Amino acid sequence: MEAMMNFTSQYTVEEALAIENEFSRLKEKCYLDHAGTTLYADSQIRSVCEGLAQNLYCNPHTSRTTEDLLDQVRYRVLRHFNTRSSEYSLIFTSGTTASLKLLAESFEFAPEGAFVYLKDSHTSVLGMREIVGTERIYPVEREQLLKELDSSERSDNEHSSLIVFPAQCNFNGVKYPLELVRKIQRDGISGYGKERFRVCLDAASFVSTSFLDLSKYQPDFVCLSFYKIFGYPTGLGALLVHHTAADQLRKKYYGGGTVKIAMAGRNFHVKRDHLVERFEDGTLAFTSIIALLQGFETLERLVPSTAGLRTIERISQQTFHLGRYCYQRLKALKHSNGNTVVKLYHDTGFEDQGLQGGIVNFNLLHEDGTYVGFAEVSYMASLHNILLRTGCFCNPGACQRHLQLSDEDVLKQFDAGHVCGDANDLIDGQPTGSVRISFGYMTRKGDIDCLIEMIEKCYIRKTLTNGFTRTQIVSKYKSHDQPRLKMICLFPIKSCGAFKVTTRWPLSRRGLKHDREFVIVDENGVALTQKKLTEMCLIRPQINLKTNEMTLSHPSMADFVLELDLLGESQRIKLCQTKVCQDNVQVIDCGDQVAEWISVALQTSGLRLLKQSDEEVRTFQQSKQEIALANQAQFLLINQASVRWLADKVPDWDELHEEPTLESLVDRFRGNLIVETPVSMEECDWKRVTIGYLEFAVDGPCSRCQMICIDQGTGVKTTEPLRTIGREFKGKMRFGIYLSHVNPLRDGSEQWLYCNSVIEGRSE
Repeated sequence: MEAMMNFTSQYTVEEALAIENEFSRLKEKCYLDHAGTTLYADSQIRSVCEGLAQNLYCNPHTSRTTEDLLDQVRYRVLRHFNTRSSEYSLIFTSGTTASLKLLAESFEFAPEGAFVYLKDSHTSVLGMREIVGTERIYPVEREQLLKELDSSERSDNEHSSLIVFPAQCNFNGVKYPLELVRKIQRDGISGYGKERFRVCLDAASFVSTSFLDLSKYQPDFVCLSFYKIFGYPTGLGALLVHHTAADQLRKKYYGGGTVKIAMAGRNFHVKRDHLVERFEDGTLAFTSIIALLQGFETLERLVPSTAGLRTIERISQQTFHLGRYCYQRLKALKHSNGNTVVKLYHDTGFEDQGLQGGIVNFNLLHEDGTYVGFAEVSYMASLHNILLRTGCFCNPGACQRHLQLSDEDVLKQFDAGHVCGDANDLIDGQPTGSVRISFGYMTRKGDIDCLIEMIEKCYIRKTLTNGFTRTQIVSKYKSHDQPRLKMICLFPIKSCGAFKVTTRWPLSRRGLKHDREFVIVDENGVALTQKKLTEMCLIRPQINLKTNEMTLSHPSMADFVLELDLLGESQRIKLCQTKVCQDNVQVIDCGDQVAEWISVALQTSGLRLLKQSDEEVRTFQQSKQEIALANQAQFLLINQASVRWLADKVPDWDELHEEPTLESLVDRFRGNLIVETPVSMEECDWKRVTIGYLEFAVDGPCSRCQMICIDQGTGVKTTEPLRTIGREFKGKMRFGIYLSHVNPLRDGSEQWLYCNSVIEGRSE
């Protein structure tokens, strides 16, 4: 097995070094989502920028020079697929999805014509069902499609039906035999009588790393996206139409220069004769199209063709061997009890490059065989600077087939609240999606090794010495005899350090007064969090209610004092907007001096400090209560007894020189209300909470992310306690509960929370 897992690069040492230099911006990051988009090279973008700076690219309707350049790009694209304009017309679109939509709108079905699609297809294919010009719509299973290679039926009718299938599955990289194209065009599909089929090949995933030879296989239609091949430009794709199928397309809409004549007062127009001129509405994205030339040039320079092998064929070899190496390493992982660590979702065993692309799809398993949620894996990967993809990847059919989910299972998961793209990864212990990693020509073997090391470190338990469990070793603390509020924590600047209060603190209509009232944004106006800059935790604000000032401290900086009342007559107000948790929020810029202080403290230029406007009303959807710049509810309650219980469950803190204190662990959860109860986790059953004389409603559990793996005292990342939460709660990444104040005062008077107040939690 060890010999099988050896990896030999298909590049020379010089080529590997040249590629490494082109992607130095990756630094310590491992990028493993090339099926989502591959990466553009440094020199590629420099060449694009130089071309824009040195040339005058006019609208092609104005400039013959630009029009000639676009024709040159069409020629270059068709040459890449080993064909020419006498065989295929190339229609530029915004991407594969737009190409499929255009085809669905334009394909002219005969009265008996059928639309057939592979069930494993992308949602962009499934969406064609809604607009195709026939009611005869049929899904086909993978096995049924493959059987067509052995079918002997022969169709003699005119082409009147359409089938769409991928050249390579976006879910797990399995390739479909392109011999199917010729076979279906000639013989039709078993079970559909004598109907003749046009074939649309969804080539988006395939052409990213494989050679599509259109001189050998000639689908009637080919759909693709260029960012899958070059990384840049995005928002650009193509629909290739074989000349024999051009007359089967009937386009209704027209715009821009797609007509010979159009009259405004009468419903009269005449479309242009040439297919491309009829189908490319408006002004093309001409600067993006021209940039494709630099994409081709970069690929061919970094991975030059050799005797007998084109550039794209060498890339195909490299990514296949990377995929096989990764597949074999994952398959070999075992828990200490002998159980497998990885459940792979594949239709091949990576034996044949012609049948498998560079994509590996899997879920992780605990040692008892239960699933690890893909959201947890994503969080852990992020902590280790690994970028990968999770979910169903817009391939619901393939996902359903490999996860062995019935239609009823899928509907049950939907009824339980799961929707595409969310982090609801396990329902009743069953996965709703999986983990996908994929490779490009710049992927390094070390990227795969980093992934394997992360899995071994986070999910393969080590045997502790002396036969003792950690729970037997660690029980150090006693719980309180009665639930009480131990500490109040507010975070005046979102994602910065806590201001801890052990006496009392006033409430406002948004929660704790001054809690998450400020936010730091980058030079593009994007709100920053510790996920991007862990050092934010080292900025510690302190509020002085008497002087109405906020003092900012940082270990390497002199303190900075900011007046909280930014609406005073002496303050020049600058209103602007930023986005917090998908909400557009009106804010006030706090000025250049504090912006400079924060930029120096975080060693990042162009940062600004913004304060939520008093007029801004932002509500939490569930409770309908007003909130500040918090992610969800007004308050987050954390139980020290529950943190202590969780700490006892952590197998080891091998990333740290010593075990963290209880206080530092509590800090990681960034709660507002730190409580102590006699029984750990009892807060999970509360529906209503009374603290002193104030009443709160429970808005639900807090879903945790990799933020809790950041030591708030140092900014150092660890894998705990997130992986233990995932294991103990069967993939539900929840810890702590959200609260909303039931009866906040709105007349300007104040209510106070007092530390050491008795807490009553009710489950009714």
